[in-house]
Amino acid sequence: MNRSFTILLLIAAGISLIVQNLLMVRITATASTVLIALVINSGAGLGLLLLLLLGRNGLDGIVEAVGTIRPWSLLPGLLGSFFVFAGIHGYQRIGAASTIAVLVASQLVTGLIVDASRSTSANYFQSHAFSVLGGVLLIAGAFLVVRRSF
Repeated sequence: MNRSFTILLLIAAGISLIVQNLLMVRITATASTVLIALVINSGAGLGLLLLLLLGRNGLDGIVEAVGTIRPWSLLPGLLGSFFVFAGIHGYQRIGAASTIAVLVASQLVTGLIVDASRSTSANYFQSHAFSVLGGVLLIAGAFLVVRRSF
């Protein structure tokens, strides 16, 4: 895949995350607990993925998937569910823009730290000054967006 397609894919994913959270908030408003929205969300995703896996690999795909499960391999699903839960909670309490600002800023800072820890360069932050500046500006922007929520 070329870079332009990757950027477009990420833009579509970002937009879909907003739509997903708005729909999840709507489900939560008609249910007794946010857990119902999370179960519906996870069930729909799991169902689609199982159908795709069956279509591609048949029952061998299911057998392979089950055989691949390790205790630690459950963590991504738990972290994803936590992310969705936190997003719904944020949308309900501080609004979409503030929630997204905090999530994106925290993801960028964490991403910069991960990239720096994987780098072989002793002066990662100096050699990536524009990335660090972008992170600082994004944090400042997130602060300004969230500030209006309090």
